[in-house]
Amino acid sequence: MEPILLTTENGKGKRLDAFIAESISGVSRSEAARLVEGGNVLVDGKAAAKSCKLTGTETLAVTLPEPEPIDAEPQNIPLDVVYEDADVIVVNKPAGLVVHPAPGHPDGTLVNALLYHCGDSLSGVGGALRPGIVHRIDRDTSGLIIAAKNDAAHQGLAAQLKDHTLARTYECVVVGNLRDDRGTVDAPIARDARDRKRMAVVPGGREAVTHWEVVARYPGHTHVCCRLETGRTHQIRVHMAYIGHPILGDTVYGAKKPVPGLTGQCLHAVGLRFLHPRTGEAVELSCPLPDEFTALLEKLSR
Repeated sequence: MEPILLTTENGKGKRLDAFIAESISGVSRSEAARLVEGGNVLVDGKAAAKSCKLTGTETLAVTLPEPEPIDAEPQNIPLDVVYEDADVIVVNKPAGLVVHPAPGHPDGTLVNALLYHCGDSLSGVGGALRPGIVHRIDRDTSGLIIAAKNDAAHQGLAAQLKDHTLARTYECVVVGNLRDDRGTVDAPIARDARDRKRMAVVPGGREAVTHWEVVARYPGHTHVCCRLETGRTHQIRVHMAYIGHPILGDTVYGAKKPVPGLTGQCLHAVGLRFLHPRTGEAVELSCPLPDEFTALLEKLSR
């Protein structure tokens, strides 16, 4: 592919990989780092380290690799399709379904189901094991997730994730009663240094902002609506635990024992709003709470 030329007037003082991720739609910070390490980035015609600080006067030549062939196999797994057209598909994912193949989960994932449903119509930007996947939700979180059917749609949606025009709303039940009716958690998140499988609020981590509002109160628990301003791994789970109200059923950041009747944590992606990557028109979608969530609310109300 032809290299993308970037000037760094707005990048003074920034790391090379961070500036690339900010400047090219659909390229994450980790992907930018791999591009630099793989020799796909030249700074004024020369290779540089991913951590080098820009002066604001450089010209960058970034060569994106060709999309990888899709290696995951199609599988006939039922999908609850909420919206679909030639560019995007939005699915209401059940709790317990892994989004894409990974060690320990080679198949039986949402990607396998999408490949069966969409055929060859999935973007290749996400790579061989993540075709079409623009963002992820945890295995044991249910709700709306969007996938792209072509590279242009993928890049457009990825850009909306960065500038927050792609909005995601979640509902959850947390342990304890929140003192206020609404609030914001603005606390940076990074990998937990003591346990690499967990995330944590860490000074110097990546910016993470969650807005929350109480939906209903029950003895010992609160039904909460959360709106993501950023989209870090496990963000809502980490932030609610950080303020002392872990999500019910979350055995990673809360109680160690699962809740009978719940598949994982009581967290559901209930709403999604985005600008259609082809037409620019606003698309706003929602889906109902899963049965086990509503059954839990009925139990708490008694």
